[in-house]
Amino acid sequence: MLATIHHPSANPAVHPPLVIAHGLYGSARNWGVIARRLADTRDVLAVDMRNHGNSAWADVHGYPEMAADLAEVIESLGTPADLLGHSMGGKATMQLALTQPALLRRIVIADIAPVAYGHDQTRHIHAMRALDLTDLATRGEADRRLAADVEDASLRAFFLQSLDLKARPPRWRLNLDVLEREMPKIVGWPGTTGQFTGPALFLTGGDSSYVRPEHRDTIRSLFPAARFAKIPGVGHWLHAEKPREFEETVRVFLNA
Repeated sequence: MLATIHHPSANPAVHPPLVIAHGLYGSARNWGVIARRLADTRDVLAVDMRNHGNSAWADVHGYPEMAADLAEVIESLGTPADLLGHSMGGKATMQLALTQPALLRRIVIADIAPVAYGHDQTRHIHAMRALDLTDLATRGEADRRLAADVEDASLRAFFLQSLDLKARPPRWRLNLDVLEREMPKIVGWPGTTGQFTGPALFLTGGDSSYVRPEHRDTIRSLFPAARFAKIPGVGHWLHAEKPREFEETVRVFLNA
């Protein structure tokens, strides 16, 4: 089963458990503060997706397989759960909702649509591979070296959360070879049919181009109860750029 970080409800749980599925190159750790704050009246489990973090590495990285991983986690809870997925995790969430809807009560899809995208994320794999790990001891030094290939400081900080500096030699907690080979599946969409008729929130960044107006008909055909909301002034990493606004929007939707 996927590695998880469990945040028990701080008060008697009055809502179903929430499972959080991160995006490409992410991890459960990325969601720590948001997960803890959402765990005021529910149990929250953040997962490491396959080939990420502390979860097992696999040769296949497609959405049917990722959805099956999430299904196993939810089945272990013994009750239908709410599921929040960002980007790659959002597509895995949609795949599960369309194929095993009985496992889910409500879903939140953060800044992604059930469509294939034309962009490619392998340049980040090349940058991580290019990082000189020789005698690397501190995250500050890792950041300095990675800056040669990644100009964005926030992006470097995000990637470096997946660098295990305690290992000797240091290593990435990412299966870079498989992620590169399976990239067409990750940026693509398997064309899954069916419907999830439960409540679904498609929450996007106001400055992001991932969910376009022309995607709405496709979304509504698969998720007829879909609602749409935007957080202004943020891009694709909306949960990191405005975490309190993101958290409150998710809370209101899940607790409705």
